[in-house]
Amino acid sequence: MSAPITSYGSLVEQLPEDSTLTLRNVSWKEYEELLEAVGTAMHLRISYDEGTLQIMTISSQHESYADLIQNFVRLYTLRLGMKLRSFGSATMKKASESKGSEPDTCFYVQNAEIIGNRKEIDFATDPPPDVVVEVDIQHDSRSKFPIYAALRVPELWRYDGQALNIYQLRESDYLPCPASLALPLLTPELLGGFLARTQKEDENAVLLAFEEWLKASQQQV
Repeated sequence: MSAPITSYGSLVEQLPEDSTLTLRNVSWKEYEELLEAVGTAMHLRISYDEGTLQIMTISSQHESYADLIQNFVRLYTLRLGMKLRSFGSATMKKASESKGSEPDTCFYVQNAEIIGNRKEIDFATDPPPDVVVEVDIQHDSRSKFPIYAALRVPELWRYDGQALNIYQLRESDYLPCPASLALPLLTPELLGGFLARTQKEDENAVLLAFEEWLKASQQQV
């Protein structure tokens, strides 16, 4: 049996930074009640997979990498004149699949025009984000891959603090791929290299270097 929903809040409050709590036999109703209870808490990532509820607390380092990746994507789409809609760690869930998750960031590129200027997304009826990003500094998000597959997210990026991998959905599994579908100039090696530079360089310096790379890449096309 799972803990009563009234006790979940106190459990969450006691979780230290960069920790994971897994609960089983949790109903969909309890999952939705927990989401409503915690609201948009920035330090939490909550996922649900057919009765298994996972609550993760994240660190400032974790958030820093997610923000930097989002800035890379923003610069890329600005420079290349592409549409972009970002929805951060918005809760993605489908009752029909009994699955839900909160990525570290997510965005629409190919489907940005379909989403338009809407501020709220109904993941039960709207297309999923074109790219979902998971940062795994202290956690391992691979247990969430089946959730994203069921939600039909076409592309997933995973950064573990050492390397960034890009995966594309093929039928029901995510397979490694050499470059992004949504942003074709971006490769795992390129993104991982720029992220690694933050260990010795200021973030703005890294962003400027990324922008210079973009300019050079455009000139070569």
